[in-house]
Amino acid sequence: MAAPPDADAQLMLRVKRGDTAAFAALVEKYQQPVLNLLARTLGDPTEAEDLAQSVFVQVWKSARRYRPTARFSTWLFTIARNLCLNELRRRGRHPAESLDAPHPDAEGEPRHNPPDAQTASPPEALLRGELERKIEDALAALPENQRTAILLCRQEELSYEDIAAVLGCSLPAVKSLIFRGRETLKRRLKPYLLSGLWEEES
Repeated sequence: MAAPPDADAQLMLRVKRGDTAAFAALVEKYQQPVLNLLARTLGDPTEAEDLAQSVFVQVWKSARRYRPTARFSTWLFTIARNLCLNELRRRGRHPAESLDAPHPDAEGEPRHNPPDAQTASPPEALLRGELERKIEDALAALPENQRTAILLCRQEELSYEDIAAVLGCSLPAVKSLIFRGRETLKRRLKPYLLSGLWEEES
């Protein structure tokens, strides 16, 4: 017997029937995760915001064709990645545009939010900010599929199976992408990295 759709898929089925409140609930829940993924891929906060709006416009337009064959988040991040790849291809035709813009979180709240973030001394805060920048730079330098796989795994906590669905590849390929990406990050961040970060889960 097939498992019932997850709660978000249930909301999306309501969207399919024209329920705008259900759509608003999904936007509220997923707007920031989608924006984070796009911003770290595109490197431009303004373009990421514009593209995030396009993602949810696409969700609304595709509602009638939606089928709960996978988790809603998997379907959503697949849309987000496809639109992001389209933008990167467009940039390839316009190489004057840079992928080196600072990440939108660089001047905002720290991504990791350690418990003592509010009480850190100025030198500690500076070191933490430097580490954040090094992590963002190292992530940005990864191939797109490795970076996306790691972000979906570490930030959005998608399963390897869901990541495989988003990337359109096999489960072993996902494991290989994440392993190679983590090894590259650990090598590049070794002089700066806090103990345990990016380590394989036991």
